[in-house]
Amino acid sequence: MAVASFIGTAIEFYDFYIYGTAAALVLNQAFFPTLAPVNATLASFSTYAVAFAARPLGSVIFGHFGDRVGRKSVLVASLLLMGLSTAFVGLLPGYGTWGIWAPLLLIALRFLQGIGLGGEWGGAALLAVEHAPRKRRGLYAAFPQLGPSVGFFAATGVFWLLSSGLDDAAFRSWGWRVPFLLSFLLVGVGLFVRLKISETPVFTKVLDAQEASKVPTADVLRRHPRELLLGAGGMIIAYGLFYTATTYCLAYATGTLGISRNTMLGLSLVACLFLAAGTWLAATRSDGAGRRKLILAGSVLALVWGPVLFPLLDTRQPVLIALGIGGALFCMGVVYGPMGAYLPELFSATVRYSGASLAYNLGGVLGGAVAPLIATRLQSAYGSASVGWYVSAMAVVSLLCVLALPETRERELV
Repeated sequence: MAVASFIGTAIEFYDFYIYGTAAALVLNQAFFPTLAPVNATLASFSTYAVAFAARPLGSVIFGHFGDRVGRKSVLVASLLLMGLSTAFVGLLPGYGTWGIWAPLLLIALRFLQGIGLGGEWGGAALLAVEHAPRKRRGLYAAFPQLGPSVGFFAATGVFWLLSSGLDDAAFRSWGWRVPFLLSFLLVGVGLFVRLKISETPVFTKVLDAQEASKVPTADVLRRHPRELLLGAGGMIIAYGLFYTATTYCLAYATGTLGISRNTMLGLSLVACLFLAAGTWLAATRSDGAGRRKLILAGSVLALVWGPVLFPLLDTRQPVLIALGIGGALFCMGVVYGPMGAYLPELFSATVRYSGASLAYNLGGVLGGAVAPLIATRLQSAYGSASVGWYVSAMAVVSLLCVLALPETRERELV
């Protein structure tokens, strides 16, 4: 089950991340060619942010059925919605062909992407955690938590290959569409895996006892408001680090610093290994050391690393750029890894899908959706150093939120 949850999240996060890479590299020119460069970049990042706004809605919709019907069927539906809306971006004509309808349809597809991903993470995490022995939940949850690392590596790798093998005109004309069209194939692979999984034993007991919540989201707000808000706050730095260090830094380095697209994509591939290492290390260690302690440690590391990131980028030295981005992603992994078990453990079984998903995706709105937008404005007005201090501010928020939450590794999943 851990492997099945890993494959599903890797595919869905591949779908999500190819949009972020395309937004940083080509979508501004393909869909907003009439705007000034900075405004076109902001418009591109705004369509990127739309999915984050949709993700809490996806949590409510898929969480409702996940807490009433079951985890398995909901995961199949989320995969289909996410995968197909991603693939259709690759078929969407640009502004030069369809005019204003092109960016409007791009926003609509991005919104559907967000709804699909809003239901994905919670179900995948529960699939692993609710099948796991109590003392190994961190280990089992490490597998779906590695999905973003692998998905990001695959997305960046495909773009790097295309960028290396095509001239600039071909890449901007049609090459950037290939990663999106590959999603048609990946949906088939994901469905094959998802249809073979079984329902979790924890939720089977809920159904047998006829204890399923009638309105899970309302029950979360009534019974777990503190866990919901503080859990979302704890996720802010994970999202903020990731989307600052990947999407924004890719746009900043290629646009402002003049570093080649191929170089930055290659360095991003290297940095992704740091994310995977931090995620695996923290997730597996959380069974012994505790989830809360490691998440707090990751937040402190991020607080320190924020002011270091952009001075390293501004050197324009590939090794130092890789160190800057890799360090940021390692900090993110230390926070993110234990969250796969920590957020589900904060909520009772009858509302766990809705509660964990909402906390996770509300953190995405606060940390991921706005990070590239704020970073772009800060850099334009105050220079790159201000973006690093913004990262540190997000780390302080998450640190305070997690300090207000309890340790959960000894809890029973009832």
